[in-house]
Amino acid sequence: MSEQIVIVGFGPVAARLIDELLPAVRDGHVSLTVVGQEAEAAYNRVLVADLGVGRTTAEALALSDAAALTTDGVDVRLGVRVRRVDRARQQVILTDGTSAHYERLVIATGSRPVIPNLTGINPDPSSPVLPVGVTALRDLRDASVLRAAVDGGKRVVVLGGGVLGLETALAAAEEGATVTVVHNGPHPLGRNIDRGGGAVLAASLRRCGVRMASNARSTGVEHNAPDGGFSALLLNDGSAIDGDLLVLSCGVRPRTELAEGCGLSVGAGILVDHRLRAHHEPHIFAIGDCAEVRCPDPACGECRTAKGPSGLVGPGWRQAEWLAEYLTLLASGTQDDADALQELPQEQAGVIVLKARGMNMAVAGNNGAEPWDVETLTAGAVNGRPRLQIAQWADPEHGRYVKMTTRGGVLEGLVSVGMPRTAAELVGLFERGAELPADRSLLLRLDGPDQLAASGPADPAGTVCRCAGVSGTRIQGAVADGCSTVAEVSKATRAGTGCGGCHEDIKGLIEKHFQAAPAA
Repeated sequence: MSEQIVIVGFGPVAARLIDELLPAVRDGHVSLTVVGQEAEAAYNRVLVADLGVGRTTAEALALSDAAALTTDGVDVRLGVRVRRVDRARQQVILTDGTSAHYERLVIATGSRPVIPNLTGINPDPSSPVLPVGVTALRDLRDASVLRAAVDGGKRVVVLGGGVLGLETALAAAEEGATVTVVHNGPHPLGRNIDRGGGAVLAASLRRCGVRMASNARSTGVEHNAPDGGFSALLLNDGSAIDGDLLVLSCGVRPRTELAEGCGLSVGAGILVDHRLRAHHEPHIFAIGDCAEVRCPDPACGECRTAKGPSGLVGPGWRQAEWLAEYLTLLASGTQDDADALQELPQEQAGVIVLKARGMNMAVAGNNGAEPWDVETLTAGAVNGRPRLQIAQWADPEHGRYVKMTTRGGVLEGLVSVGMPRTAAELVGLFERGAELPADRSLLLRLDGPDQLAASGPADPAGTVCRCAGVSGTRIQGAVADGCSTVAEVSKATRAGTGCGGCHEDIKGLIEKHFQAAPAA
């Protein structure tokens, strides 16, 4: 008899879980039901801004085909929400009056945008009422609103200085919109980047045509446009920033209301153990943005330092792949077989990459310490542990900045703005935990004119797509098998289906292959 698995949520992480479970569905070991709130099957939400400025299509963003899944035997229910989970009867009750029984329930509801408490916007986070001309840019309909503004050369105001907000601002400005970024702090990416890097980043944004309003605290919105829509963002100093479209990019919060409603333990996200099981509930799992890996054991050192959901798609995909293997073992084997599966390893610190044409930035780890912070640099030098060391270089006039925070020669944090080759090398060293060369200036020379002229596409031996964990060698193999576009490589390997920051590297590997073909 097949195991009945219900997945609540149909975003990128759920789509990966479904793909990995399909062999068990086809073999008859698993009976799978998927409940999605949107009318569309899963699509790449990270690239909604690219869709909004006309750089991609809805078809290219698609991650699942509902009709194909149905043909494979998956019960796909779109445009419906789960009203509540009945843990006693092991069933989910849907808003259309139907229900679905489960033996294993996976909650993959992701996160919702943070709606700031501004006059003129309903502050209810679960059901905000956004005026005409205000969007949080989370779904396909939001993308169409941005597209209309960009195509019309309208004034776009982006509230929030995070990565998605900056990428949206840069793309919209390049496509012809007048764009202003408003953020509360001295520089954008205030939680991730140090002061020097932030200052160079802000200057680079201005050179790309994006206006910056720093240290600005918003208080409300005016909607005095002819159609009653957004007309200005009000600030606490009494000033206003006029615009035709307001894009809210103030972060996200895990969607935990379903778990809370059925009595599951919740912290920043739905609390799960190292096997992604909800606390004290072996039949329910959670993955992706809504899940917080923090096991019930108070003695667990890993969980004591855990920081909650990462908000990145890569870790969610790795959770989905691991959980699919675990659930397949439960369905086709025994509990002992599943328990023998090695636990999901703890995620390492993520790398934040700003992807934009004509601009490059990479940030990772702890980079707040400055070279002159003697107290901070020496604080860790106890019990034989090496102290922190800082190497820093800045060329603000040309939008270049690099900072390397090391301990014992190994990177603990990095900032790179306007230095793409240096950034690529530093990111690789950071992810491998490798030592830096004793002469740090060797890394800076990677972006010298002689190196740039001789440089080629991404290193095939390294990881090209960090979201999906795809190496250059695997991409080269797909190209050799006939893939000739980024879209075809993505379909064959999943590379480039996350943040999209590796698209140029994939394109470089494709071009290298076909340039070499005549000589072969």
